[in-house]
Amino acid sequence: MTWEEIKIKKDESFKTIILPFGSTEQHGPHLPLGTDTMVAMTLAEDAAIKANVPVAPPLWFGWSPHHMILPGTITIRPEILAEMAFDIISSLHQHGFDKFVLINGHRIVNIAWMQIAGERAKRELGIKLVIFDPAYMSKSITAKLGWGDVGHAEEIEGSHMMYRYPDLVKMDWAIDNPHPKKPLYSVDPSYKEDTLCYVPSSLEEMKTATLKAGGTMGEPSKATIDGGKIYHDHLVSRLVEVIRMLQQK
Repeated sequence: MTWEEIKIKKDESFKTIILPFGSTEQHGPHLPLGTDTMVAMTLAEDAAIKANVPVAPPLWFGWSPHHMILPGTITIRPEILAEMAFDIISSLHQHGFDKFVLINGHRIVNIAWMQIAGERAKRELGIKLVIFDPAYMSKSITAKLGWGDVGHAEEIEGSHMMYRYPDLVKMDWAIDNPHPKKPLYSVDPSYKEDTLCYVPSSLEEMKTATLKAGGTMGEPSKATIDGGKIYHDHLVSRLVEVIRMLQQK
């Protein structure tokens, strides 16, 4: 879009905008480095068409110190990311946008700094804002699809990428690495037992995952295009629903 097109849309009460946030980091031997950003972008773009709202350019970087063991990963300090997110929101607010949907493609490690930026923007700018995370918004369907826990480059991300970006997926290179059970801990939002909120990953854990499965955590061999479509369509539908709810407030 040009600035003139944005101005025309703004004058038509085009006040809601989607902001995709992801990462650039290793995603096993079978998925591209930009997977987290790509899944956020494809959800944003499809929902934007249905809801008639614009999508801002994505933030391609996240907090990824636990993946620096493998080349291609870029990690940004969370305090810098929080400032960047606030500045993006503030800039768009100056241009007339007052309702923001932040899509997180990088799961648990992005959430903390996104929350900080969102809280600050809400209080200082008086905007309306929500954070949409696919892992939280797909709890009703992942078990039905026969998928395991949220991991990394597993069957969930693999299925989604196979459906939306098949030319970038190398499933013949994928290596399964089932989740080791840890006492009182899971990062999966659908986990129903008692669990710690967060435990930082150690370099040794990443070295083990790297040696065993090239950085994968989960079972990408279970990934299917059909499952990816069901997952994607469900999330797009939920995202449109969230946008409508935000616009009615």
